[in-house]
Amino acid sequence: MVTSEDDEAALSQAPALTVAAVARRLGVAPATLRTWDRRYGLGPSEHSAGAHRRYSATDVDRLLVMRRLTLDGVAPAESARIALATDAAGGPRADAHPVAPSTPSAVVDAALAGDLARCARLLGFEGQPDVALWWTGLVEPVLAALARRTVVDPPGVDAVAAVHAGVLAALRARTFPLAGARRPVVLVLVAPQEARPLVAHAIAGALAAQGVDARIVGGPMSVHHAAELVAMTRPRAVITLGERVDPELELVERLARDQPDLPQFVMVPDAAAGAVPLGRSVHRARTFTGLLHEVLSVASAGEEV
Repeated sequence: MVTSEDDEAALSQAPALTVAAVARRLGVAPATLRTWDRRYGLGPSEHSAGAHRRYSATDVDRLLVMRRLTLDGVAPAESARIALATDAAGGPRADAHPVAPSTPSAVVDAALAGDLARCARLLGFEGQPDVALWWTGLVEPVLAALARRTVVDPPGVDAVAAVHAGVLAALRARTFPLAGARRPVVLVLVAPQEARPLVAHAIAGALAAQGVDARIVGGPMSVHHAAELVAMTRPRAVITLGERVDPELELVERLARDQPDLPQFVMVPDAAAGAVPLGRSVHRARTFTGLLHEVLSVASAGEEV
């Protein structure tokens, strides 16, 4: 059982409570609280007559943080570290060293409220410097959570658009210096008749972080024009992304004929798997992490990336 925000606010202002009372309010077992106390030091700090230990408002604040983070999938040890770095007002202590990672629920709440500034701040890289982990551990869960919701927004509020803006801002703010030797080029294409998906920016950013000169191709483009662009840029690999169940993949077939040694990676929904013209040089990627590793493998072959 998860309490509401009003319940949590009342709980954090309550007088010193027993283990059983806190467990009931948080919706966890008393044994869980004792484990958090024994393993992580998140125990009661006040003593009543008879030396019985009770949870203060500060103790409860930290337990609320612990519970929220563990529900969001953060490892218990990391959740406890963040909770212990939280003061009685619910914010990070001034002496807390690492920046606490954002959680999907916090981003979703900011996006649904139309708080663009907070959404962008939560989506920044301070809490997770690795682009791939940031995407799979934070952004993907946020997008999945929003896709499951039916919302009624006032004019000017669009939760998905807020997340997109925050993700793009985070990637723009992160610099990927490519000075020095010529870097391998990877082209990221979008299937015709489809809007550019957010994952195109994420995969390009993750590749750039590894020293690959990843470029996203945008705008209307015929198969012939796209094939000429690939021939001119001589990329180490080509990625084609599609989100429809009936993606147009004629370009993939054309490149496989014209440049049979050029590795191509196609990422489409499972329902569209049968449309991918698999072959010696054409591969279907099922996950972001798998796509990244496969492209890095061929992009870095013979190069010091």
